[in-house]
Amino acid sequence: MWPFFRILGFFMIAPVVGSQVTPARVRVLLALVWTTALYPVLPPMPLIEVTGLGSLVIIAHQILIGVVLGFVVLAILQVVILAGQIISMQMGLGFASMVDPANGISVAVLAQWYQVLVTLVFLAINGHLVVLEVLADSFGVVPVAPISFNQGSFFAIAEFGAWVFRASLMLALPAIAALLLVNLTFGVMTRSAPQLNVFVLGFPVSMLAGLVIVWASYWAAYPMVQNLVEYHVDFMRNLLAW
Repeated sequence: MWPFFRILGFFMIAPVVGSQVTPARVRVLLALVWTTALYPVLPPMPLIEVTGLGSLVIIAHQILIGVVLGFVVLAILQVVILAGQIISMQMGLGFASMVDPANGISVAVLAQWYQVLVTLVFLAINGHLVVLEVLADSFGVVPVAPISFNQGSFFAIAEFGAWVFRASLMLALPAIAALLLVNLTFGVMTRSAPQLNVFVLGFPVSMLAGLVIVWASYWAAYPMVQNLVEYHVDFMRNLLAW
């Protein structure tokens, strides 16, 4: 029962299986199947009275560990989604939004496209198997016991949240610089030819330039996702070690 709650907390928030598109019953069933398959290779579990107060503490602790690990994996998608939002605002597609079925909110179309692309690449490079391996190794590093995270772990998670925003900005920075150059060119043209209607001509050209930049950046999807997975997996292992 103890490994089940940690795995369930992971599956409730991890990407692909943890999205709102997947019913809660399916996620619980997947957690139960994964726990059954993983249990023979797990270290011995402590003998604790299930009906006692200590069992509730352990259950809450296991769910917390699973949710934290799932949040780190979920941040892989959030990095590119936030970068897509920034690029959409710069190229004039910020108003074109659609409902994201995975998160239940409205996001830019370009951000939704980036999310689908990164999810497919994540599955193609077996990133899901890597994070499941880290989840299985977590039972050896952090055994099932009434322990808690130390202060350094919470600071590391806070710094990781700041890193997500920095990584998103770094991914969107080339497109931002290119679109800024396009807008600067139109500014010079407006000063040299005041009769030129920059709003009529500049909007489609900026959108077309943004689409060309997005198309040119597709070749970097594979190494980008691979680097993100490696960084996040290393962070998960260090967080468990702390």
